[in-house]
Amino acid sequence: MNKHQPSSVIAAGALRPRDPRLDFFRGIAMFIIFVSHTPGNTWTLWIPARFGFSDATEIFVFCSGMASAIAFGKIFEDRGWWMGTARVSFRVWQVYWAHVTLLLFLAGWLAFLQIHGMVERDYVGGLNLWHLFEDPIFNIPGILTLTYVPNYFDILPMYLVILALMPVMLLAYKTGGRTAVAGLAIALWLAANFRYLDLPAEPWSDRRWFFNPFGWQLLFFTGFALMRGWIPRPPVKKSLLVIAAIIVLASVPFSYFRVFQVAPVFLEMARDIKVLTAKTEFGIFRYLHFLALAYLAWTAVGEGGKYLLSSGIWGKVVTVIQKVGQQSLAVFLASLVIAQTLAIVRNEVLGGKTALTELFINLAGFAGLIAVAYTVSWYKKHPWRAPAHNAK
Repeated sequence: MNKHQPSSVIAAGALRPRDPRLDFFRGIAMFIIFVSHTPGNTWTLWIPARFGFSDATEIFVFCSGMASAIAFGKIFEDRGWWMGTARVSFRVWQVYWAHVTLLLFLAGWLAFLQIHGMVERDYVGGLNLWHLFEDPIFNIPGILTLTYVPNYFDILPMYLVILALMPVMLLAYKTGGRTAVAGLAIALWLAANFRYLDLPAEPWSDRRWFFNPFGWQLLFFTGFALMRGWIPRPPVKKSLLVIAAIIVLASVPFSYFRVFQVAPVFLEMARDIKVLTAKTEFGIFRYLHFLALAYLAWTAVGEGGKYLLSSGIWGKVVTVIQKVGQQSLAVFLASLVIAQTLAIVRNEVLGGKTALTELFINLAGFAGLIAVAYTVSWYKKHPWRAPAHNAK
């Protein structure tokens, strides 16, 4: 592990410097996810998903794979498979209850506003949550068993299933090395894309999970493998930069709505290749597009993220974004609640969508994410354990 390689608290509680790149890009993903989860947000016209096949979900999953390699990989290596599995299962437990709590809290919050006549629109129905209130004895078990997963709440279930696959992948590596891991990851991805592995999203229909974890695990374990050194880091070469740029630019005509308006043929072609760009199963074009974009971004920030390190205004901005990335789970949970609440404020209090109200809700949302990140970071330092000063 070189001096720039990221790490966190690993076996025996050792602390090592964090990689500025990982936290930075996870922070960027959190801001984009907030924008995309705010109902009716016109700023979604400018997020990366409008200009290419991949979007912030790919950033989140890929960086989570890298972060998991740091947080869990060393435990598997030093403490053995069983202890590593125990550590991962604890994280799965945390993510599971984070998902359940988020869903029930947001459902209760929206229902409270509606039953007290504080809003005019049906925000509960907008998130497909009326089934929960109309038949709770049937649908609360669905929430707890992840067989009722409304679309707005679909990222964390996907993430926890992928986490649960980690011990399986590490066992494959233990028995067959990198080849076994690659073979298993590709096999699961193919099974998902050919619809052999689907998970039900609601008991009353054939709707399935919007994010199929058996497809998306391919990206997660790509990041995991890169961080563990199973895949060598790509060299910085002009030819690779050109190829990556071509891939990114070539996807724009098949993704950007203004191109569709001028040249409808690209819309027809985009529909024809939908199986290759599908978000649910994680189509192969999304994978290639993200890898190309990630290579360009990785190169742009320099060796070890040196271009992110600055003492000026840019450095301060980067520091804030990294703080958001460091607390990505807490920020993500808060972002969904903040996004819904600010959309309600815009619609019910500020008189609807205008350029000014859109600016307000997005900047207010960004401020909220930053506040959550710094607050959670403060709590994680356990300030009450520090020596008291001037205590009475």
